Amino acid sequence: MPARDFKRSDRVSAQLRRELGQLVHSAVREYGLPMVSVSDVEATSDLDVATVWVTTLAPEESKAAVKALNEMAKEFRRELSRSMRIRRVPELRFKYDDSVDKGERIDHLLSGLDLGPADASDEDENA
Repeated sequence: MPARDFKRSDRVSAQLRRELGQLVHSAVREYGLPMVSVSDVEATSDLDVATVWVTTLAPEESKAAVKALNEMAKEFRRELSRSMRIRRVPELRFKYDDSVDKGERIDHLLSGLDLGPADASDEDENA
């Protein structure tokens, strides 16, 4: 039975990601929120809580955006209850997804490394 619950929570998470993507996009336009996109949704196996991971174009606006989205969570939940065929919509908890920021930081660090010419290691092996 646990495997079935796991698959169901994955399906619900995917549907929540699609639906919330549209709702958040509308909220950004309607309420003038910072540009936000839903990057992932993780629902617990009992479908009681769903963590909604969001990203912003400007990391300095992330706290304000997440705060605003958490304040709107009840409204989103109400809209989801109308559009989804599910007995009970999970409680929504918005969190900032900093994986994009971390990736950019790593890319910046790697671009700053001076690795020398790529052919230098080949010459050492052939000598």
